[in-house]
Amino acid sequence: MDRQNRSKINKLLRNWPKDIIVVSSWLEKQGVYRQLAETYVKSGWIERIGKGAFRRADGEVKWSGGVYTLQSQLNMSVHPAGKTALQLLGNVHYIPASLKQTKIVLFGVKGEKLPQWFKGYNWGVSIRYVMTGLFGAEVDLGLTSYDFGNYEIKISSAEKAAMELCYDVPLRESFDEASHIIAGLTTLRPRLVQELLEKCNSVKTKRLFMHLAEKHNLDWVEKLDLKKVDFGKGKRSLCRNGYYDGKYKIVVPK
Repeated sequence: MDRQNRSKINKLLRNWPKDIIVVSSWLEKQGVYRQLAETYVKSGWIERIGKGAFRRADGEVKWSGGVYTLQSQLNMSVHPAGKTALQLLGNVHYIPASLKQTKIVLFGVKGEKLPQWFKGYNWGVSIRYVMTGLFGAEVDLGLTSYDFGNYEIKISSAEKAAMELCYDVPLRESFDEASHIIAGLTTLRPRLVQELLEKCNSVKTKRLFMHLAEKHNLDWVEKLDLKKVDFGKGKRSLCRNGYYDGKYKIVVPK
């Protein structure tokens, strides 16, 4: 490798944190085009993990580093959601430490597919990705930044994550676990909860969320204006032979 290329690879590595993936478009912005990237791969400086995606040979990348790339380099809406976001924010206390962060829940908008390199890479955890129009075009509503050290990514706030958790009940998450988690969400911001409820497109999610919040007598419920929330018509059911909440017209496990 000549002196010019050595200088360029040194500059590249200075701008490239060890724990994130980069894609071809990012490399090109650094002046590293396809042929030069192949040279760096052959020289052992970087490793290809899939089509158009690379990691540093001396780095160790976790799932969050992959999500950082999706958000910052590919401008995708994909974010840690539901129970995963609540775990990161410290709202899930009763799950044993050995089980935490072994199953990662990601949400994205309808039709936004994960790139093949992300799906094919071994992140060391199980990743479940949900494409949904839960909040319509309000992609950034209810997101917050989470610091992973060398980088930050957007994750769901506790308010949004709680509704995403309810969206997953009963097919992907259990009613009992959702109930336990929401019982501990005593400090949710009613203004954000109100906005999310008004924007939420899932009748079942809104009804279940409010059923659990009122079941556990959470103080912030009193500050909501539920007359502005569309709870839909007809009955919804999560199970057979359960308890029927007449206010929210939803059947839940006894």
